[in-house]
Amino acid sequence: MTVHNTVDVVVVGGGAAGLFAAATAAQRGRRVAVLEVSNKFGKKILMSGGGRCNFTNLDVSADNFICANPHFVKSALAQYTNWDFIGLVAKYDIAYHEKAHGQLFADESAKQILNMLLEECRQAGVALYLNCDVSEVAHDGCYTLDTSLGQFECESLIVATGGLSIPTLGGATGFGYRLARQLGLQVNDTDASLVPFTLSGVWHEAAQSLSGVALPVRVSVPARAFFEDMLFTHRGLSGPAILQLSNYWHLGEAVTIDLLPNLDLQDAFAEAKKATPQKTLQAVVSQWLPKSVAQAMATYWWPELQNKPLQEISFERLQSVAERCHAWTFTPSGTEGYRTAEVTRGGVDVAALSSKTMEVTDQPGLFFIGEVLDVTGHLGGYNFQWAWSSGYVAGSHA
Repeated sequence: MTVHNTVDVVVVGGGAAGLFAAATAAQRGRRVAVLEVSNKFGKKILMSGGGRCNFTNLDVSADNFICANPHFVKSALAQYTNWDFIGLVAKYDIAYHEKAHGQLFADESAKQILNMLLEECRQAGVALYLNCDVSEVAHDGCYTLDTSLGQFECESLIVATGGLSIPTLGGATGFGYRLARQLGLQVNDTDASLVPFTLSGVWHEAAQSLSGVALPVRVSVPARAFFEDMLFTHRGLSGPAILQLSNYWHLGEAVTIDLLPNLDLQDAFAEAKKATPQKTLQAVVSQWLPKSVAQAMATYWWPELQNKPLQEISFERLQSVAERCHAWTFTPSGTEGYRTAEVTRGGVDVAALSSKTMEVTDQPGLFFIGEVLDVTGHLGGYNFQWAWSSGYVAGSHA
């Protein structure tokens, strides 16, 4: 199918932000076309939240986002709030539930959220195109896009092409970054984020032996700390705590983990030494940690104490064991990269945009929204809320 189409608004990218922007613009009476490079709309929506889509959070603020300008997200989040999107979900009778930390998921399937967005587009008359690869964009009074389906012309262009995460979905082409650079915008360094850490050497061995074991921890780097569950994997460490921390971690930086954040282990050892002096250190630690973790700690951290009863271990040695458990410090070898990353950290510098409209201040009619921008949300529905909020704002002005 080849088209030559003149519309008011072209949205490049048929994911969460793009579909929402398109529906919003079309509801204002604008003629809108969405161009999606892959063979299906909203692929990332469908796989998110274990197929249930963590579509927003009950508690949303600017503190949940990383951006070079910490105030940039405030206007969009205020113009279209989490409660506005929750209201839309309720309008479509989509049942949902709350998990830890205010995270909201569809009860049945992420397909319900995607179908809702597509229905909003259809009702508003949005033209939807799949397998549409944009090869060139020119601007001379209007925007002209050369694509694999023909040429499109528009007054307003919304770029919602996402980042580089999960390239197997087919949409992580980096087109938005290339276009931004072509048009003179700065693109800040990008990196995989909300992503598991990989380990090497003895720590990799330890993680492999503990693969599948989870426990609540406090993880930290100098910039931030999180108290969440951590999961050992065959490649390293994952789970909410690690994914959250990856937003703030940089290659070569040390990570500190408190394996028992709710316990003063030094006091607990002192009490145990009085009450059960014949118990071995490993048996005592197994009271507070999974047995496999206690065994691994004994193997890698204090093999000489593994079978010793507490009565034969000095208070000073127990203190050093406690300190190690409360501050396990190591340097990850890296992350699993874009292959498994939920989002891309970095992107189009927001300094070039109006926070009230998402429009490039010196390029009338050009908008950037969603993950392509240098705005990264925490784990817990925040990146989707940024898609809805930034999409709504752009769609209201394009």
